[in-house]
Amino acid sequence: MRVAVGQMDLLIGDVEENLIRVRGLLEKAEKSDIEVLVLPELCNSGYAFKSIGEASGSSELIPEGPVSRELLTWSGGGRLVVAGICERTPKGLYNSAAVLGNGEHIATYHKIHLFLHEQNWFLPGQEEPPVIEYKGYQFGIMVCFDWAFPEVARILTLKGAQAILHPANLVLPYCQDAMVTRSIENRVFTATANRVGTERGLTFSGASQITDVKGNRIAQMTAKETGLVWADIEPTLADDKSITERNDILADRRPRLYKRLTQDD
Repeated sequence: MRVAVGQMDLLIGDVEENLIRVRGLLEKAEKSDIEVLVLPELCNSGYAFKSIGEASGSSELIPEGPVSRELLTWSGGGRLVVAGICERTPKGLYNSAAVLGNGEHIATYHKIHLFLHEQNWFLPGQEEPPVIEYKGYQFGIMVCFDWAFPEVARILTLKGAQAILHPANLVLPYCQDAMVTRSIENRVFTATANRVGTERGLTFSGASQITDVKGNRIAQMTAKETGLVWADIEPTLADDKSITERNDILADRRPRLYKRLTQDD
């Protein structure tokens, strides 16, 4: 299965220009026979908002909004796409990942771990991240700062995810390395789609990547380029959780001793 990550430079609040740039990546992905595509976090809006009004003005409904409709159309060719969307709902704004496949809206995940000033604009998600089925394979969804919480990737693994699709706007310098660890400790593929460029003092680190079940980077972009990178993967390799002939990362767990992880204090 050919999985790709798209790396973009976006313009804060310029919905029309961001749509054009999303459309350009979709066209490249179609020419490259991509089956599963991950686009960055908040790819319809940009990231560093100055006010709730600016964030709201850049938001859209899922799946009715302009970027969502473009993704729906592209996915109708028998493809899956996961993209970060500044989403407007009756309750308020969410930093969301829209999951669209075969011309249908499959799921929306509301980011549960909000980073820095995101807490000024977005409501935190209240449901665990989803795992969705596509062409017989299992794909988990997380967004950006979720990388810092190993519980998220482990929950997705326990739910059967073979690959984790990860829209991001990364500014800290070590997330890409952390996703290598997420792959190793869960024996899953990961696909992180990041941004490039600078926006209101925030510089995004690029280096979008795909890792295999042993943590090898099997595809990666530079810190500044835009476009696509992809890898052909066999998701069922993630079904083998053996580290040695006597060790299995799931079977060897001791959940009874981990109860502190679910305590609020």
